[in-house]
Amino acid sequence: LPLGFLWGIGSSAYQTEGAWDKDGKGPSIWDAFTHKKGKVFRNETGDSACDGYYKVKDDIQLLKELKVNHYLFSISWPRIMPTGIKTEQVNEKGIQFYNDTINSLLENNIIPIVSLYHWDLPQVLQEKHGGWQNISMIDHFNDYANLCFEKFGDRVKHWITFSDPWAVAVKGYDTGEHAPGLKLGGCGAYKAAHHMIKAHAKVWHSYNDTWRSEQQGMIGISLTSGWGEPIDPHSQTDRDAAERYIQFHLGWFANPIYKGDYPEVMKNYVGRKSAQQGLGTSRLPTFSVQEKTYIKGTSDFLGVGHFTTCYVLQKSFPFLQVPSYHTDYDLAELVDPKWPAPGPKWLYSVPWGFRRLLNFIKTQYGNPLIYVTENGVSEKVQCTQLCDEWRIDYLKGYINEILKALNDGVNVKGYTAWSLLDKFEWNKGFSERYGFYHVDFKNKNKPRYPKASADYYKKIISANGFPSPREVDNWHGEAMDTCSTTHQHLATDSLIAHMEMVTEIVLPTVFTLCILISIVLLIFYLRNHS
Repeated sequence: LPLGFLWGIGSSAYQTEGAWDKDGKGPSIWDAFTHKKGKVFRNETGDSACDGYYKVKDDIQLLKELKVNHYLFSISWPRIMPTGIKTEQVNEKGIQFYNDTINSLLENNIIPIVSLYHWDLPQVLQEKHGGWQNISMIDHFNDYANLCFEKFGDRVKHWITFSDPWAVAVKGYDTGEHAPGLKLGGCGAYKAAHHMIKAHAKVWHSYNDTWRSEQQGMIGISLTSGWGEPIDPHSQTDRDAAERYIQFHLGWFANPIYKGDYPEVMKNYVGRKSAQQGLGTSRLPTFSVQEKTYIKGTSDFLGVGHFTTCYVLQKSFPFLQVPSYHTDYDLAELVDPKWPAPGPKWLYSVPWGFRRLLNFIKTQYGNPLIYVTENGVSEKVQCTQLCDEWRIDYLKGYINEILKALNDGVNVKGYTAWSLLDKFEWNKGFSERYGFYHVDFKNKNKPRYPKASADYYKKIISANGFPSPREVDNWHGEAMDTCSTTHQHLATDSLIAHMEMVTEIVLPTVFTLCILISIVLLIFYLRNHS
């Protein structure tokens, strides 16, 4: 890849930090959501997650092992502003935690790329204002962002306003799969997205007007989207459906930022469906002329998250159906059963879709500066799997498509693998694992162990891409050998941890029982002799 290309890896606050109520941190919507039974697989929570709050130095050591150029992580809004409202309280211990993290990264020559929002909204803002349904969130978010620029901006030069706002809007306010768990019937997702887009623009302008000249940083947004390929490329109907797929995912947020308004196809489809449902106005809000001008151009780079591809075809939904984002764009998604799918049902390994997505961005939005902010694959956990051959294949395939996209003239400057650690995967709990490092959650110390993919990725970074095919094959063999050795260490450590647990729990219990039995026998003895 080109000289100066940035290689990195990422994670997010709620998924890894734990310490959910320690050192002055306020509750987030994910704390509230996971503490309700039935919301998350096996009722698991991120209360302690990977204990990342206490293991910063250990995890930075892993980053050094990988030889990454950058680390993408998020700041927990309620950790530094417990109620989400700046005038009410600022938590100095939370600020100190992120200062220490940033300083440690820089001491180890690792660039911090910081997301201001990876889904953990302060619960107080949800309870008092209805979260992203309320326009007041724009000013609260701007206050929070400016506090971050003030405290960390002298050292952080790459800022992301929102990580995957699509998931926040759709899964939080339409399907209810994610916190805050609301099902607002076809209006909630659009309203939440509308306020997030405006909040993003306000923060960009705040940075531009107040901080940029002094701090010389960049501010962008991270949008996650799959690629939709028409099932029949010769069918205009299917090609139109594939276009709608990408516009209702990526275009929903990218179009206002790069062109000033929502995609025409979104306005047409949601407007028509709203009219058919007897509504006087579209469920998709509108931007004023002034807002369009204000929002357009508010991104110094585009963060792109991408995991998979699907085939798309036209599918009409009946008018009487309850309004929903998912029935607004009249299409169905299909997959090829031959595509590899090591993890969840939705995540198939389809590398060629990545190149097409990157080229779409180049063509649609004037070839913006791109950082890939999330790309990776998970496995379903049946047993510990350190020799993750499928992740190596996924990594190789998708990075190779970035190489092709660069040759096409796409302006990609960096790649962030997802993710550093196995971690809490939202409503899936700990059942899916994206980590390049395995975390033994059964061990109270939550030790980290490198998977084969960590060794393989390290070699890609060192070579800045792929040298000869023979050498790449050698990397594969070496990575698999290393993971076998690590597996033995893990087995030994697990046995020791199990023995320690026996020592700590079973022996005191047996000892207590012995004392109780002795007391009972003594009582009987004394009674008999009296």
